[in-house]
Amino acid sequence: MFKKRARIVVSGIIILVLVYLVNFCLQAFLIAAGYGAKVLCSSIFVSGRSESAVISEDLNFSPLNIARFNVNYKDSSVTCSLFGLAEQKAIYRPGLGATLVNGISEQALRAQQFNLPTHKPVLTDTIAWPMGDKIMSSFPSEIDSLKVASAMDLAFANNNDSTSKNITRALIVLYDGRIVAERYASGISRNTRLTGWSMTKSITGALTGLLVKQGRLDINALAPVPEWKDENDPRHGITIVNLLQQTSGLDFSEVYYRPADANRMLFREKDAAAYTATRKLVKKPGTKFRYSSGNTNILSRIFRQTLEDSQYQALPYEQLFYKLGMYSAVLEPDPSGTYVGSSFCYATARDWARFGLLYYNKGTWNNEQILPAEWITKSITPAAAAEKGEYGFQWWLNAGEKNKPSNRLYDQLPVDMYWADGFEGQNVFVVPSKKLVVVRLGLTRASQWGESRFIKAVIEGIRK
Repeated sequence: MFKKRARIVVSGIIILVLVYLVNFCLQAFLIAAGYGAKVLCSSIFVSGRSESAVISEDLNFSPLNIARFNVNYKDSSVTCSLFGLAEQKAIYRPGLGATLVNGISEQALRAQQFNLPTHKPVLTDTIAWPMGDKIMSSFPSEIDSLKVASAMDLAFANNNDSTSKNITRALIVLYDGRIVAERYASGISRNTRLTGWSMTKSITGALTGLLVKQGRLDINALAPVPEWKDENDPRHGITIVNLLQQTSGLDFSEVYYRPADANRMLFREKDAAAYTATRKLVKKPGTKFRYSSGNTNILSRIFRQTLEDSQYQALPYEQLFYKLGMYSAVLEPDPSGTYVGSSFCYATARDWARFGLLYYNKGTWNNEQILPAEWITKSITPAAAAEKGEYGFQWWLNAGEKNKPSNRLYDQLPVDMYWADGFEGQNVFVVPSKKLVVVRLGLTRASQWGESRFIKAVIEGIRK
């Protein structure tokens, strides 16, 4: 009798484990299929890259290296399927980029109305940088061009290695606002829109500053999140500044290579902010730095709740991108119609450089104070809960530990350096003390692409 019961218990455990494993694999495949469909759709229809290049480079990892992709050029869509068990579809809409068909029918998604502003055609090659793309022939005497060129060589050293996990696609160095070095990989040009991934968070930080400037947001106020409106809800005390500084205290797993909150939110959910708002509180707001794409998407939905939809949809373009001459920028929405403020912005390397230059110039552009200088200062001031002084308002910082700045993320680089940071090695670095803005876009499947060595080499190329 005992042995029989033991066999039943063991069999039950085995069945539960098998059910768990099947469900885990199914969720993993659905997320992977969503990732594959979204990345390929954006890369083809926003970036203008070839299907074969994206599949062989960006999607050449398990399980997507055995996935089936169907690109429909007539309706601008991409479908990705895995083992016949998981299938996801992304559609491209002009001006909006790619969106996954999740939690909404394709017909309803295509029927959504967006009030995207237009701008008059601009011949940027006839307009001087930075508002345009005409580069002055003179070169700053403070820059040793040979040393900077050698540094550029370092950054592109692995590009000809087909097995490399560290490919640089675009690299720009600005000194005192002027382009002093610029290079692109084969198949990429200065007109190619490239993903910023989490560099998009820094754009969301700038949009927050615009609404604060207009008196529409108070960052010290409680975050107006419908799911937390009950005063007895422990999340009710989360403020907007907690979201900005990644100190909300929400239980959100920012993991990319297995099923977790971040990739489920981005590739399986209809409404990224609504998904995040269901997470439990695990730390008192403001007491613990915990990087989360979910916090940023809640901010993006707050913008939408604060404005009329038409104003919200036009906000990044009318009040930021077009004022900077960032005419290539595309901010993609989730299926609910809210911009994915954490992750989905595409722009050319020069336009990413323009964005970095806005912060370098303390918010001033073309004789207009677009962002208050005070906002820039607050954005690059470490959050009290960031133990290494590593984060401000949606920007990473190199400030270091309070009273011990040597304990910082890049100990070989200046303490005043700050940067926008994206998955797979997307960066906009700003180093005010060295008058530098550096943009690097690429495909790096490692924690770093060699940025410390590169920026240090560029700094060595600045004549004293």
